[in-house]
Amino acid sequence: MAAPTSTYRLQVSPRFTLTDAAGLVDYLDRLGVGAVYTSPLLAATPGSDHGYDLTDPFEVDPDRGGEAGRRELVDRLRRAGLGLVVDVVCNHMGVADAAANPWWWDVLRRGPGSPYAGYFDVDWSAGPLLLPVLADDGDGGTAAERDLKVVDDTLTYHEHRFPLAPGTGTGPVGEVHARQHYRLVGWRRGVAELTYRRFFNIDTLACLRTERDEVFDAVHALPLRWIADGEVTGLRIDHPDGLADPTGYLRRLRAAAPHAWIVVEKVVAVGENLPATWPVDGTTGYEALREICGVFVDPGGRDGLAAAAGPAGRTRFPAVARAARRHVVDTLLVAETHRIVAAARAVLPEQPAEAVTDLVRELLVAMPAYRAYLPAHRWTLDEAVTTVAREHPRLAGPARRLRDEMVARPAGPLAVRFQQSTGAVSAKGVEDTAFYRHQALVALGEVGGDPDRFGVPPAEFHAANAAREAARPATMTTLSTHDTKRAEDVRARLAVLSELPGEWAGRVRRWSARCPVGDPAVEPLAWQTLVGAWPIGVDRLADHLLKVVREMRTRTDWLRPDPAYEGLVRDWPRRVAAHRELLAEVAEFVGRIAPPGWSNALGQKLLQLAGPGVPDVYQGTELWDHSLVDPDNRRPVDFALRRRLLDRIEAGWLPPVDETGAAKLLLTARTLGLRRSRPALFRGYRPVSAEGPARAHLVGFHRAPGLAAVATRLPVGLAAAGGWRDTLLTLPGAGWTDVLTGQRHDTPHPRVSDVLGWLPVALLVQGRQS
Repeated sequence: MAAPTSTYRLQVSPRFTLTDAAGLVDYLDRLGVGAVYTSPLLAATPGSDHGYDLTDPFEVDPDRGGEAGRRELVDRLRRAGLGLVVDVVCNHMGVADAAANPWWWDVLRRGPGSPYAGYFDVDWSAGPLLLPVLADDGDGGTAAERDLKVVDDTLTYHEHRFPLAPGTGTGPVGEVHARQHYRLVGWRRGVAELTYRRFFNIDTLACLRTERDEVFDAVHALPLRWIADGEVTGLRIDHPDGLADPTGYLRRLRAAAPHAWIVVEKVVAVGENLPATWPVDGTTGYEALREICGVFVDPGGRDGLAAAAGPAGRTRFPAVARAARRHVVDTLLVAETHRIVAAARAVLPEQPAEAVTDLVRELLVAMPAYRAYLPAHRWTLDEAVTTVAREHPRLAGPARRLRDEMVARPAGPLAVRFQQSTGAVSAKGVEDTAFYRHQALVALGEVGGDPDRFGVPPAEFHAANAAREAARPATMTTLSTHDTKRAEDVRARLAVLSELPGEWAGRVRRWSARCPVGDPAVEPLAWQTLVGAWPIGVDRLADHLLKVVREMRTRTDWLRPDPAYEGLVRDWPRRVAAHRELLAEVAEFVGRIAPPGWSNALGQKLLQLAGPGVPDVYQGTELWDHSLVDPDNRRPVDFALRRRLLDRIEAGWLPPVDETGAAKLLLTARTLGLRRSRPALFRGYRPVSAEGPARAHLVGFHRAPGLAAVATRLPVGLAAAGGWRDTLLTLPGAGWTDVLTGQRHDTPHPRVSDVLGWLPVALLVQGRQS
């Protein structure tokens, strides 16, 4: 099976089922899509909107359309000649509703004697399995135990039900509880003493031991059968960094599906490469997102935007990230740290327990990347040890001994526990905390990003693209995902602020004086969100800001919310909406930055869709999309509108660049259609060149001989300098046609103002197009 020419991500849910997805196949075919790429399809916790809380790997989720809906989608795709890529959750299962998960239910009922006891990563030596479900007012959940009841051979706590071990259901409820293989405890105790590994800090996602043959076989039974039957062409692997041995896992998966297109959800730090030993086609594209979006950010705006953000922007990002990583290690991931410490003490028996705990904490905080893949990728661990030794000389020797132990025994308990936990520290500390705390330009705070690298110079962008084409030409690229904090068009509009730092700083000062949020630490983000997602309703903005301040973990958080503070923040959108004069100023400013934002949005879309890799289009983003972080980005998509606009485009309409977003739909359909019909054009890579006073505002590339993609960058500065003037594009030969507009260029040196006369982008193919 070859890699698809492109993918289109659909969020399948109880609200948008597999049957609904099947009904879209004709539209996606017309859009030029190569394969449909779905969110997880297997049975999940009842009511789950995302599907990453797997409960039964042997069943297609009935709430998502079940096996009948899957068959309908497969049949429609086959008739259209399109592929299917499915999302595989290999690291964890959902346990929020114990009765919905047959494996977990049996483990709770039989304890270590269950045939599934070894399926989950449980420390049975620590005693009964702790389940942190009880309300906890600082008493460990003791007071809440009086709400326990025995009903129909189950132990219940409000809406929660748990099985009873055979023959243990008689007597006072407290005694019944004490006889079980589990203990229901308060969440505070769970944070520190949890006896099963979980996904990040989410107690309701229990991690699997997928390194065991029987677990691997069970979790992958249906996806591998679908591949063998020719019904699935590709797999997206969710969070392989949580596994005990990602390399071994991926080698086994590749052996089981030798011809499938396989990409992994792997966050690579700037400058980090995917392990060469991984037999996969690439990643899900977070690194490409940073590079493509970053080339439209003006690095000259850094200081002005940092000053406008005050303390939330002036502090350099590495310091913000380190503080956030330390916070989550000390508060959210205490149980995980304790398990690493237990393994480390066996290596350092002479060291005081407190010193070993300090050392483990410091190593977790100092890790420069998601994970060290030992022994091959030991550089990340070496760098962490160097940092700890420099900052804490007393820990230098013990740090090197732990490093040497992990490198020598990468499959040992210390190395495995440490490597499984570093990704959680990065995800919760950097992505879910630091990216919200650092607010100079919030568009830079995306997975795989580094806000301290303010924008991406064209040379860096081209080098990354050339390397992608040479090393992993079938890797996925993306601009928006279900995990992005802001959709691609929000970021494109916010990039305009980097060209207007002084004006933006003045406006924020005036607006904040008239309608302050109430917390200077969130003020810059609030105003950027308002203009970036405009027009946005009061409730949507309030819900987003509530999530932001809880993730920031400064004055409130998910576990210990501050109702008064949260009420103040949630009320801000209503206060802004009631301030008519201020609202009119915001609308006027957005009206000015929207057109250059559209230019940025079209530019980044073209560079992604025409560039190296397999481009993914997140559902609905073929038109302007101003969604925010989940669950906002899982809102229903108006596909009827998209069909109507595509009808007009296919009938010959050349849409203007305006608020409808039809120009983006035109670009998406024409580029994806060309990729699918003439894939040989999309090979090779070299930058385009231009001559003239505005050449720095042109970015683009050649693929195979006969294809060139060009886009406008920094459009505000371009307009201020007088436009393209006599800047010329340099093409190899004459006779070019813009696939987007049909315009002909019969000279090898056309004026850029002619090439980009209708749209701020062009996709040029040599020779006439039918």
